[in-house]
Amino acid sequence: MKKKCRTKACPRLTGIWLKSVLVMKLTLLLLCVNTFLAVGNSYSQHTKFTLKGKDVQIEDVLKEIKEKSEFRFFYNHNLVDVKKRVNYDVENATVSELLNQVLNDAGIQYEIVDKTIILSPKPTSHENPVEQPQKKTITGKVTDEKGLPLPGVSIVVKGTTVGIITDFDGNYTLEIPEDAEILVFSFVGMLPKEMIVGNQSKIDVIMEENTIGLEEVVAIGYGMQKKVTLTGSISSVNTETLVKSPSASVANTLAGRVTGLATVQYSGMPGADDPRIYVRGIGSLSASNSSPLIMVDGVERSFSQLDPNEIESITVLKDASATAVYGIRGANGVILVTTKRGAAGPPKISVSLSAGFQTPTRLIEYADAYTYATTYNQAQLRDNPDAVLKFSDEAISAFKNHSDPIIYPDMDWPSYIFKPASFQTTENINISGGTENVKYFVSFGYLQQDGMFKTFGLNYDYNFGYERYNYRANLDIDITKTTKISLTAGGRAEIREEPYQPGGMGWTTDALFEYMNWATPFTGPGIIDGKYVRSGNTYISGAKYDALDHFYNMGTTRMTRNILNLDIALEQNLEFITKGLSFKVKYANNSNYNQTKSRRTSRAYYEPYFEKDLDPTRPESREIIYKKYGSDGILDYSEAYSKARDWYFESSFFYNRGFGDHNLTGLLLYNAKKIFYPGVYTDIPLGYVGIVGRITYDYMTKYMMDLNVGYNGSENFAPGKRFGFFPAVSLGWILTEENFMKNLSFVDYFKLRASYGIVGNDRQGSNRFLYLPDSYSANSGGYNFGIDNPGNRITASEGKVGNPYVSWEKAKKKNIGFDLKVIEGKLGVSVDLFDEYRDNILATRQTVPQFVAINLPALNIGEVENKGYELELSWNDKIKNFGYSVNLNMSYSHNKVLFKDEIPKRYNWLQETGQSVGQRFGLIFDGFWTAEDMAHLSDFPDHTIMPSPGDMRYKDLNDDGKIDNYDRAPIGYPEYPAYVFGANIGLSYKNFDLTMLISGATHTSRNLSDLYRTAFGDTKDKALLQYMVDEQWTPEKGNTAGYPRIGLAGSVGNNMQDSDFWMKDASYLRLKNAELGYSFNLPPQNRLGISDLRVFINGYNLLTFDKLDIIDPEASGYDMDYLLMKIFNMGVSVKF
Repeated sequence: MKKKCRTKACPRLTGIWLKSVLVMKLTLLLLCVNTFLAVGNSYSQHTKFTLKGKDVQIEDVLKEIKEKSEFRFFYNHNLVDVKKRVNYDVENATVSELLNQVLNDAGIQYEIVDKTIILSPKPTSHENPVEQPQKKTITGKVTDEKGLPLPGVSIVVKGTTVGIITDFDGNYTLEIPEDAEILVFSFVGMLPKEMIVGNQSKIDVIMEENTIGLEEVVAIGYGMQKKVTLTGSISSVNTETLVKSPSASVANTLAGRVTGLATVQYSGMPGADDPRIYVRGIGSLSASNSSPLIMVDGVERSFSQLDPNEIESITVLKDASATAVYGIRGANGVILVTTKRGAAGPPKISVSLSAGFQTPTRLIEYADAYTYATTYNQAQLRDNPDAVLKFSDEAISAFKNHSDPIIYPDMDWPSYIFKPASFQTTENINISGGTENVKYFVSFGYLQQDGMFKTFGLNYDYNFGYERYNYRANLDIDITKTTKISLTAGGRAEIREEPYQPGGMGWTTDALFEYMNWATPFTGPGIIDGKYVRSGNTYISGAKYDALDHFYNMGTTRMTRNILNLDIALEQNLEFITKGLSFKVKYANNSNYNQTKSRRTSRAYYEPYFEKDLDPTRPESREIIYKKYGSDGILDYSEAYSKARDWYFESSFFYNRGFGDHNLTGLLLYNAKKIFYPGVYTDIPLGYVGIVGRITYDYMTKYMMDLNVGYNGSENFAPGKRFGFFPAVSLGWILTEENFMKNLSFVDYFKLRASYGIVGNDRQGSNRFLYLPDSYSANSGGYNFGIDNPGNRITASEGKVGNPYVSWEKAKKKNIGFDLKVIEGKLGVSVDLFDEYRDNILATRQTVPQFVAINLPALNIGEVENKGYELELSWNDKIKNFGYSVNLNMSYSHNKVLFKDEIPKRYNWLQETGQSVGQRFGLIFDGFWTAEDMAHLSDFPDHTIMPSPGDMRYKDLNDDGKIDNYDRAPIGYPEYPAYVFGANIGLSYKNFDLTMLISGATHTSRNLSDLYRTAFGDTKDKALLQYMVDEQWTPEKGNTAGYPRIGLAGSVGNNMQDSDFWMKDASYLRLKNAELGYSFNLPPQNRLGISDLRVFINGYNLLTFDKLDIIDPEASGYDMDYLLMKIFNMGVSVKF
């Protein structure tokens, strides 16, 4: 049954997929009408009713019939008035007998087709047929913007009840009065359209989507809710948006699309390119403790490596009213991922194939061998005019002329090691459909990414690589009219490959990139005739970092990961107890099994020599002779295994009932979770329990209130403090439902929202059982007593100090906002202001002297404030065949540490309290020393060095005449951005469509360190970046220089201190995603059963505009990360 929407401009459904579902349902309905007219209505004859009512609205009678039977009602609310009040009293009556009594005097007629009842107005009679106006016939066809027919569209002569609905093919034939002027076309989820009749006898209409979308249903904590009745701060993204990005990580597709959400992607490594995600910034004392809770189908799980084709929507819950039901983990926001499920109807098959390539967004530019050598020699002379130069004239000449590329190589290591592009491909096939009782969705996806490294013709692949096999089967079964079982099986198999790293001395994958970035251009010529050639110390002395050293022919590591998620849920209708009551129980099991196979080997390398330097008898020979060191081994084998498992259980009662103009829902839920093999106390499973409650109320969809509460228990706290109570309340008011707003015709929808609540956190890193008493070690080494005693006595030592009083970290969150739609829903505005105060933050004391030598307990000791705002503007319109949409969003969050346990500092600027979380400290750059300054050293603070022209000078903040740690102050911004932006642009013309996502961030800094800061590195034999040479200080550049003088000794260390000079603005604007598509509409498609055939090209990280230049603005500022990648991709999608 349809219920008339009270909101002034409230469409029924929006979005292409919702519209498609409606078309399918209406199509199936009309097919059923044609099919079952001759069959009879046996169900209607055998179903009996005993009902009684007085002064009851017809729509309430229809609702009661629907609740007590399997009948469905279909009618047009513009033609059929179901608000009329009637009296009825039947006992053991058929539905026909009941409807005759209810509808007879209401001017409504009905037709029963199987279990569907179609209502329409009774035709009006005229007392004097002779005076009836003359009529004419209008025919036509109604389609959507893609040319697909729309069945069930209502067509009414304006100002009358004369009308009809379109048939299966969207066609209609309507007799109208000769003087009729306007036909009104309306359809759920579409903008109503008025057409002037004039002299026309055929009127074809193209319906456009309604963009207000208030009837859209979105995911909330433990349930679903209509968007129109939401009072909390929630944003969502649907599957159509997600599949437009070729990024392997779903999390990367969210950047710039959702207000209040920021992502920072540090790495582009295949299979390990997930970003860090922040919802409304940082609210705790560290970024690591500010990650949001991720829920997939109501269970805590990772979502970044899901196939986007199996995701229905992603919803971000931001304020307390939305997250309080997750009390134990809701403090940092919640991301809800809902996977697709089947719908009744014939099978729908969707196939998508794409292939593309990846290239780095930005390569580090190193100095070539000639520049390196000359710069190094100049630095030596600058420090000591009598220095013995590292690079001979012969070497410099060879570097410049490339005359001896084996002995004096000049390697551009990035070009030599990295492939021009690495391949990527994705495939997905899914099928959905079902009957009224059984619905299914099945999906299988595959993704493959190559790494960017060359393997130089070896007989095994030691490049980086990633393969992912995603699978999902979601099944819904109506066992009876009141009982439903839902089964969910999803998971993935991942295979990651990377070069083997031997372990020891910190050799990890990060070290691999670190050593590559340290490589100098003359350390070796690479692979010569299959030989790994490295330079020795004969021609150029000193240590050498070869880019191939930690990569070439070291072996390979293959990591296989299998993840399986199984859910089963039972829903039972309990309306035999009371209307609107239902019960649900759910169990989920998650397992994770990992296997790591390592194949390592030894390898030989060769050092090149001129023959004259090995054979005294040939003093003029410059023939290259190679000395071999080591030997090439065979690949050996080792394995390692790990596993993880957890289960989740919930049971709930849900209540949903309307009382006239009052609508009420309620939720009471119990949940529990157990995690096996945790990182700490591995043999003791980690557990949570909790109770969730929610009551929502609205009056006439005008005034709304939500009450939410979470009551959660944690193992980390002692009995008596173990459970936390987390309440929240939110209010909403739709002003456009008020009479005083009715005259503002340009305002379609205006809602005010406000919320307040408390959410909690029980985690302090990976620590567990924070309340345990003091611990001791009974055998912690020995202590020697006496004189000349050769043996030690076994001793006991104090371990971690306990704290039985530790309890919940709590965040008090406030939010106010409004949602506005104007100009027929074309312009939308949403604004939110939020304020969070978090206290009792779990942390350890920082003021206990180190000589106490104890492991300190967790305390409730920190306080942080976080404030900000969010703004979203959207415009959606169409001019004939050209459609366009723009969505602009901006989010700002700023936090401040109100209290952090720290040693009192002499000066306020030294305190972390009062600063942003993660604020860096350093000296304040005050220009470069000049030759003139050297003559007036006493006029400047003492830098404890003898400066040289081009060295960095700093400010003396405390005016004590010297530069020391008391002159360190806050510098730059934290790594996470304060402002994030997004511009989503969509264009369509006929069968072409173009979408673009531009994302940006500002008020964020990168602290250049190590390779990016120190010329020749800390050991003075590592790489030199080209920017250092180009931007180094000269008297002409003065304080505009981008780098100090390059030196090797003396005062150079002063220049490398942490200062605001090395804090670089990492603001950026990026074309994050773009896609151009074309949809075919060819006759052969219909014969093959193809409903949609589309080809597309898209890309990721395509263009970047920033001031950093040296590295990608999202990179960490360190030199140990796989480069960020841009992706160019093309593909095809087919739907049957």
